[in-house]
Parts: sequence; C-alpha cells; structure tokens
Amino acid sequence: MKKHTLALLILFGFAFPGFSQDTTQKVITGRSNSLKQQKKPYVILISADGFRYDFARRYHADNILRLASEGVSAASMIPSYPSVTFPNHYAIISGLYPSHSGLVNNTFYDRVRNERYAMGNKLKVADGTWYGGSPLWVLAEQQKMLSASYYWVASEAEIKGIRPTYYYIYNEQTGINSRIKAVVDWLNLPPAERPHLITFYLPQVDHEAHLNGPESPQVDHAVHFIDSAVNELQKAVKTTGLKDVNFVFVSDHGMTRVDNQNPIGIPAAIDTAKFVISGDGILVELYAKDKQYIKSTYDALKKEAVDYDVYLKTNVPPHLHYGVTDDWHNRIGDILLIPRAPKVFNLWNSKKINPGWHGYDPTVVKDMHASFYAWGPAFKQHLNIAPFENVSVFNLVSSILGISHPDKTDGNNKLPNLILKKKPNDKAF
Repeated sequence: MKKHTLALLILFGFAFPGFSQDTTQKVITGRSNSLKQQKKPYVILISADGFRYDFARRYHADNILRLASEGVSAASMIPSYPSVTFPNHYAIISGLYPSHSGLVNNTFYDRVRNERYAMGNKLKVADGTWYGGSPLWVLAEQQKMLSASYYWVASEAEIKGIRPTYYYIYNEQTGINSRIKAVVDWLNLPPAERPHLITFYLPQVDHEAHLNGPESPQVDHAVHFIDSAVNELQKAVKTTGLKDVNFVFVSDHGMTRVDNQNPIGIPAAIDTAKFVISGDGILVELYAKDKQYIKSTYDALKKEAVDYDVYLKTNVPPHLHYGVTDDWHNRIGDILLIPRAPKVFNLWNSKKINPGWHGYDPTVVKDMHASFYAWGPAFKQHLNIAPFENVSVFNLVSSILGISHPDKTDGNNKLPNLILKKKPNDKAF
C-alpha cells in the first residue's frame, strides 16, 4: 500500500474516541447456502454516499475509473425522489420508489402509528415494520443464499423475519482496513457458509460535501479516500482466489451548493396547532390534524410562496412518484413545500445551514444525479451507458445472482439486458 493511500485510510478510518459503539459482527446461526446457490457468482454492492455523478472525473478517482473502464460506466444514475440517503439506499436494495416502500424520507410522520421515523433514531431504524418490500438480502436468504452487510440502510432490521446472515450495527469507529478484512474473511469461508451478496457503505464524501460544499478541497480529499478504499478492497478480494466476484459501485444521490445565507423562513400560513410538520430544508410536509384545514392553508401558502412550490398530495407532479396514488403506506404529507434550487428552508431555525445539500428533483437539478460503475466477469467490457433510474439496480443484482422476486417492483430488466454478458432469465423476474 502506498504511503499516501495509507494516510488517507487512517485519516478517514472512522475513529471517534469517546463514543461507545457496537463494533461486533452479528451472525445468524443455523443457515447455509444450498448446493445450487454455492455455484452462483458473488456481488459486492458498494455505496459511496453523496458521490455525485461527476466526482470521479472531477477529482481524478483514477482507480475507480480504471476499474470501471474494464466494465461498465453510466453517464449518471437517477435517484428516486426525494433524493436523500435513506429512501434511495432502500430504493436500490428493494427496487421500490420511496413512496412504494414506505421509507418516504430520512424523517417522516406516520398518521396511523402517530409516530415519526428518523434516520438518527436507532430503535426506529432497527424496527423492520417501517420497511415495505423485500430487500435483496431477504430474498437471497429466503432462497437459501447467504448474504452479508457491512452497513446498508435497513440491514440492521428484521424484515419479514429476516436479517442478513452476517451484519454489523452502523458505527463510525471501525477503520476501513478492518472492514476490508471482514469482507475477505467472509469470502474465505467454506462454500456452505460464504455470502454471495455483500453490501458495503462509505459515508465520507457525503459528510464533507454537506459541511464544505461539493466543490471543496475536503470533498477532493474524501473522493480520493473512497478511490483508495475501493482499490484496496478490489486487491484484497483477489487474494481469495475467487474468479466470479462482481463489483457494483453506486451512490445514493449527488450534491449541490445551496444559498445557505438566505434561507426561506417558516411560512406564516402554517399553523402548528392544525398540522404536524415534518421534513428538512429541501422538502417540508404538512400533515393535517383535521382535514378541513387543508384547502384554506394550501390556498394561503400558494399566495405567500416565493422561491418554493406548494402542492397538495393530489397534484404532485406524476414523475416524482410522490403523490396520492403512489402513497402506498399513507406517509406523504397532505401539503408539500418544495424549494426551488438553490434555495432551502430553515425549518427548525438553525443558526448554521450547511452549504452542501441534496434532495431536489433530479429531473430539474442535475447535481442530484448519482454514480454507477460496475466491473467483473458478469459484465460486458468497455461499455458506457446513458442515465437510468436507480430502482433497476435491484434487477441487475437479482439477475447476476439468479434471485427471483415475485412481488411488484419499480425497476425493469433493461439495465441487466444491456450490460450483462448473459441476459436474465425472464421467467424469474
């Protein structure tokens, strides 16, 4: 390992002394791969949070670009709305738009439960009843294929009674070298115990882009850390001798610089006695305590609105898949306030608003677009493709691993048909 690479890995090694975090591996005992699944290939699904579609080239992530040049590169990947972390990681792993999975935002209100889900609430995050659909690891385990997760949204939750066979509780204490070693250790297990689906999450770029803006030296540094980590992971996996390991590198969303000096204040028309308020600077949702106040408040907000758009749940633009017909779990607000980039709301009267944000409509703000690169024996070589929706990554990984998914999802097989050497078995999809 080169000295500068080692320095980067140490610098971003998740070391936060003083915080007690669970760093132990969790193992569900009594499971094994069936003989059929032991013959399947492997997929390592890597997410670099906030790794905008142009960051690899802008900041010269030479290792990722080199690996991708041997396989597949997308011009960009289009996140689901809202383009934020939890809904989009779950969209990738479940094949469902946020409105369909029920994970409609990083933080949201559920009318029936009279509860809020929040990504910072460990108990809610680990409660599988919040998540609709079937993540890939659930389907894999149901079909006698073992899975492992070194972090992914919902991987700590028991969904349909199932967690990955091997997983870790999210923490920012375990160093990257230890994490890479864990992946290698999984792949060195005997065939009956070896996971074929592995998820791997990296938060560094998102952290730095929020705090310092997407075009900052700190983001440049974080991108190079990701680039070094992916390269070290690739090299470490080679030491296992396995020939059929495939890598899929994605991000959940992009990032843009916002006008954090002149945020939008709380509109005067909002009466907190009449509405539950949820959301953040990019999307504010109002849940009526009494439906009779929806129309009058909506009309008042429309008259007051400057630098933001106001929608009823019944007239949200269809391409967002975030209106009344898509609200499968009744978790979208009755009224939505959506700022026009680069504006953001100061919903909670924060003294400081970060310069870097995401969450906007990706069809309007290109900076919301994410990255997609893939390489390995399953993929065609030297292929560049047009942008596509992130829900189809679910179909791609399903196809490589031969995982069937009988329930309705929002992705399709155009992506695997385009980039895999072998077309998927349509009967399984």
